[in-house]
Amino acid sequence: MTLPPFASGATVVRRDLLNGRVWTAAPHRVLHDDGTTLVLATWPGTVGYTPANWIRWFTTGNEQARQQAVADLTRGQWEIGRWVWQDTIVLTWVGLDPDFNLQLYRPVDGSPEHWKINFERPVRRTSIGIDTFDLLLDLVTDATGAWHFKDLEEYDEIRRRGLISDAEHERVQAATHRALAFTEAGMRPLVEDWTGWRVPDGWPTPELPPGALDNPAR
Repeated sequence: MTLPPFASGATVVRRDLLNGRVWTAAPHRVLHDDGTTLVLATWPGTVGYTPANWIRWFTTGNEQARQQAVADLTRGQWEIGRWVWQDTIVLTWVGLDPDFNLQLYRPVDGSPEHWKINFERPVRRTSIGIDTFDLLLDLVTDATGAWHFKDLEEYDEIRRRGLISDAEHERVQAATHRALAFTEAGMRPLVEDWTGWRVPDGWPTPELPPGALDNPAR
């Protein structure tokens, strides 16, 4: 069944699922949806769920916790915890390519913004949002606006441990070439000025609906 586009301002839950289990779940609000390209926004104060060892790494900087989070993922034995998004407004474009999304991170303290292309499994729309799986590989901009790959070691680790097959790796490699071409061509929305964008008045912070951590979502 084809689901209708989400209405502007509606809550959409982006979830990462692996082997039928929720790895992350985060609510966003819809800026635009034409049934193909979905544009989402989230901002500080939004509550979601993410692996407990990622939270430990985010809050303490303990690199062992980050490594353990990757190991947990490959063994399928992670625990998730409540996480409050901090510091940045994030705009996300889903549907520009079947194998990656595009994100703009805008720090609320006025620090320079940066772009990220996030490689992931093809998105499946659900009644509450979208399901995918983050492949841990990113293409990001630095302070000069130049693009570089990030978290190659983590991607190589989950590939070595069998989470990514040779066929999927070939698909990811093809996606990285398309992503680089996308950046080099300066495609929209990269060339647009988002510095004046603000969360629309009257939009409350998005919240996870009941049953968002179930699979399938209730």
